[in-house]
Amino acid sequence: MEFTSLEVWKEARKLRNLVYEKTKTFPKEELFGLTNQIRRCAVSVPSDIAEGCGRRTSNDTIQFLHISRGSLYELETQIYLTLDQKYISDLQITEISSQILLCKKLINGFINYYKNLNNGN
Repeated sequence: MEFTSLEVWKEARKLRNLVYEKTKTFPKEELFGLTNQIRRCAVSVPSDIAEGCGRRTSNDTIQFLHISRGSLYELETQIYLTLDQKYISDLQITEISSQILLCKKLINGFINYYKNLNNGN
């Protein structure tokens, strides 16, 4: 199965687009700080899903899915830091957090799918 047809990858791209949209209004002095870090995390989620799908073994794929999931937790923390700085509103954090949660659920499901493949189920 091609990674571009996976719902998890498509939703991760939506998250990336949402993050880029919301960070456009961040202060210019954050461009090489928090803005850059948040965007890099958002880019790494679909990128690691794609890289995992290109690996030869289920264990390798699972490893990259775990990395992708870790990036979601890092991104979630950074989004809360932007709320602390009042760079985003409560409504915006709710919107981003909802997409992060969806991606977490999809990645967890994908990890479980590959674990079941390994167990012969």
